[in-house]
Amino acid sequence: MEKLQAEDARYLKRKVKGGSLDVHPTEKALIVQYELEATILGEMGDPMVGERKECQKIIRLKSLNANTDIASLARKVVEECRLIHPSKLPEVEQLLFYLLNRKKSDKREKHSPRDLAPFEGLELDEEANINRIDHYVELLYEDIPEKVRGATLILHLARNPDNLEELLQNETALGALARVLREDWKQSVDLATTIIYVFFCFSSFSQFHGQVTHYKIGALCMNIIEHELKRYDLWQDELQKKAAACDDDHKNQNVKKEHEKAFKKYQGLLIKQEQLLRVALHLLLNLAEDTRTELKMRNKNIVHTLVKTLDREDEELLVLVVSFLKKLSIFLENKNDMAETYAVEKLARLLPCKHEDLLNTTLRLLLNLSFDTGLRSQMVQAGLIPKLSSLLADESQRQLCMCILYHISVDDRFKSMFAYTDCIPQLMKMLFDCGESPMDPELISFCINLAANKRNAQVICEGNGLKMLMKRGLKLKDVLTMKMIRNVSQHDGPTKNLFIDYVGDLAAQTGVEEREEYVIECLGTLANLTIPDLDWELVLKEYNLVPFLKDRLKPGSAEDDLILEVVIMIGTVSMDGSCAAMMAKSGIISALIELLNAQQEDDEFVCQIVYVFYKMVFHQATRDVIIKDTQAPAYLIDLMHDKNAEIRKVCDNTLDIIAEYDEEWGRKIQSEKFRWHNSQWLEMVDNRAMGDDGEPFMYGDDGEPFMHNGDILERRDLFYSADGIIPADSTISPEFFIDYQNGDMGQAGGFPV
Repeated sequence: MEKLQAEDARYLKRKVKGGSLDVHPTEKALIVQYELEATILGEMGDPMVGERKECQKIIRLKSLNANTDIASLARKVVEECRLIHPSKLPEVEQLLFYLLNRKKSDKREKHSPRDLAPFEGLELDEEANINRIDHYVELLYEDIPEKVRGATLILHLARNPDNLEELLQNETALGALARVLREDWKQSVDLATTIIYVFFCFSSFSQFHGQVTHYKIGALCMNIIEHELKRYDLWQDELQKKAAACDDDHKNQNVKKEHEKAFKKYQGLLIKQEQLLRVALHLLLNLAEDTRTELKMRNKNIVHTLVKTLDREDEELLVLVVSFLKKLSIFLENKNDMAETYAVEKLARLLPCKHEDLLNTTLRLLLNLSFDTGLRSQMVQAGLIPKLSSLLADESQRQLCMCILYHISVDDRFKSMFAYTDCIPQLMKMLFDCGESPMDPELISFCINLAANKRNAQVICEGNGLKMLMKRGLKLKDVLTMKMIRNVSQHDGPTKNLFIDYVGDLAAQTGVEEREEYVIECLGTLANLTIPDLDWELVLKEYNLVPFLKDRLKPGSAEDDLILEVVIMIGTVSMDGSCAAMMAKSGIISALIELLNAQQEDDEFVCQIVYVFYKMVFHQATRDVIIKDTQAPAYLIDLMHDKNAEIRKVCDNTLDIIAEYDEEWGRKIQSEKFRWHNSQWLEMVDNRAMGDDGEPFMYGDDGEPFMHNGDILERRDLFYSADGIIPADSTISPEFFIDYQNGDMGQAGGFPV
């Protein structure tokens, strides 16, 4: 008993210290913050331990409106709440006045982007009151007009975020709204629009999505949207029939009046339908924040529905639809659906437009889609290149347009189309306007892509285009500008001759102190200048380029990209006989062979080095060095049967020239060619002999019979010949053909027996 009394006495002494008053940030409520002090008493009643705790009490003011007597309400609050000291009465009045004015100002604020703009039908002759919610719910059980009125009154409450939590707790109201929508949405567009709007207000907050999903409003909205789109198609068909009848009988006033009446009715129905579509789609867009919900929408063909809605003219609805498509477009499956439904073709008609939000959202969607090759092709077919090019003048949309055009310019098939728009002149102006300041990466990247096309390069060089580019590139040591210049220099024709004035400037950039990536672009530009009138010997001597080129040929002396450009540069200057002789004397040929050994697995290196040999064998001085002083022909023979077709082609051409000028190497080359062809024939014969077919030699590699084109003996491609002599035995040696070519058939003893 004593123990129980002690427990009861622990908190006998309590003090409540009045604190401060504040208003709730979102609700019509006062917040009283106070401190509770409790003291534990001992057995003798003496205080032992003190404990303090900060507390808070919320006073909800349901009856606060424009007709409320603030002074009376303040006195009532102070009287009923013992936590507020009477001396706080003036402060309570001030806070109530602030709450009332804040509520009024909220109504005048603009809607946030996630909110839906008001539509016709929301006007009422009475002000909705949260305390009469039960009465509004009762109206939902009456006829359609009363249901519309009740739903509208509830909507007025739901549009105030302060009421959403309280409405959410009223399961009867939400259940009745969901039931009426499910049962009566076909009977009244106004009713369906209003009820969906109520749930839209909840969907604007992520924490309420679960309740909206609980009543299956999203699935119901999908069905409603699908039904309305079908109705729209029927209206269109009916209107077209009446228009056709009016055209056929244009003198009949009755038919004309009937058509005008039908058109006015159609316009009225269309306005209400687009209001419904707008609120339903906005609700679905909010719910699509959850990717699982979005996947359910995708399974119900939401993409096809949205693309079909792009045919509408209402700009607010189009902004919503395009925004929804943009959100969906980040997933591969949705992007593929947009490709199948030709969404790009429908988006193209929206460009350009005066509605700023619609234009910006459409461009953002197109940017998402432009990462797909097939969709970029659709954009070109829809005529977007000239449209987007014209939008480059709009600074607010320039960046988006440039990114889309950049993606299109990646494909070589579409580069030439830019030459027939005003795109390139605008880009060049933007480049020059940058002065010496850094350029946007999108701008210069786009220009680099365009410069890879010959016609575009000609447009770029018009006027002082090339001069301004060279000035910027050389002065600022700008790598990307030089890359653009390098792309321009690769095209044959008048543009290449414009570079003669800048050869010296480019050659001077090969100094040791320059950045390697910058030297690569300058050297690559020089290597592209295959101009017959250019005196390369003078350039090599004046800028002492031969030692530079030789030093960079050593494996590991620089990055592979720079070494490759050096090889290409040597190939370019080797067109000049005197330059080729300088290269041979400097020992560059041996350095090339050493590099070939080191980079034999890199097809690009091998092909370019072999091409250098091909250029050098045209000149007597370098040909003698290659044939007599190096093992280059032996390397070329080894590469004669390389897997890379380009390498084989260059090797064959080079070896043909060597064989023509040197008999000894000619015999070796011919012998190797024969050995290779003969081994191929023997391998084919062996493979056929090992087959299960009783007639292995009567069929080709593809299983087709040789005889279907005539006599097998007339198939010359199955045998290897030398000047018309066909070997009848696969064991004939190469000497037989050499003797025949030299006229020594008598010494050889004729054909073997």
